[in-house]
Amino acid sequence: MTTLPSPAAAPPAARDWRATAAASTTVVLWASAFVSIRSAGDAYSPGALALGRLLAGSLALGTLLLVRREGLPSRAAWPGIVWSGLLWFGLYMVVLNWGEQQVDAGTAAMVVNIGPLLIALLGARLLGEGLPRRLVLGMAVSFAGAAVVGLSMSGHGGSSVLGVLLCLLAAVAYAGGVVGQKPALRHGSALQITTFGCLAGTVACLPFSGALVSDAADAPLSATLNMVYLGLFPTALAFTTWAYALARTTAGRMGATTYAVPALVVLMSWLLLDEVPAPLTVGGGLLCLAGVAVSRKRTGGEQPGEAPPAAPHPP
Repeated sequence: MTTLPSPAAAPPAARDWRATAAASTTVVLWASAFVSIRSAGDAYSPGALALGRLLAGSLALGTLLLVRREGLPSRAAWPGIVWSGLLWFGLYMVVLNWGEQQVDAGTAAMVVNIGPLLIALLGARLLGEGLPRRLVLGMAVSFAGAAVVGLSMSGHGGSSVLGVLLCLLAAVAYAGGVVGQKPALRHGSALQITTFGCLAGTVACLPFSGALVSDAADAPLSATLNMVYLGLFPTALAFTTWAYALARTTAGRMGATTYAVPALVVLMSWLLLDEVPAPLTVGGGLLCLAGVAVSRKRTGGEQPGEAPPAAPHPP
């Protein structure tokens, strides 16, 4: 069975460069997802959109897994695969799609961005990662930036208690999925863990099959193409590069990296949708990026590519 090289197989500088490139790829593709969801979400219901996205992602990942002949991960990886698949690939995608139909973009951004904070806290409690001062400071700065972006965008749509609760549930599912995935990466490659996690999420979303068939019959081609794009790139590729980077750093630091997403969404909306951001939105985006830079900066005693301590299986 062929697997990706382990973190220890490359020199520290090479591991650091590859992990940074993988994390950057994930952030850019996840930012682009918000633009695609805006289009596909008008034609597909939340569950149908999640299932269609996961089906496309599973097909792409499964094909790649067969081509690389990686096979199945070890038994020790399966609790984390199932845990992350149900929470992150399944529950998170459905409730986030639903929540964004109930609240304006600003409110959704503020609530969902609780996720990285929860990842850091859960990583410290369940994975023994600790809470470095720079990580806490950087996340505080980034969260403030995300709040500024959210406030500047609020008022462009309706909000509801249900929508806020759905976005909060999405943040909890995201955090739980990441913390569950981290131990699994010790027992399988990034491609293996991502592929079978995506398959687990797909199985969980099969009850939405009828809605997917019905929506696809009436959806414009552009919406369907956006759904396929979501499956191939923000799901299949971005979740794999995420897992690759997560295996080489802590869950807390990887969670902090996603605070760059709001800034990139603002930029992409400006370039692709001709939505000119307000000065307050730009300022919030810059704060997000500044916080990510602070949280990713290492302390003097930390080595590039340093692996976190051994972690227990997810609860």
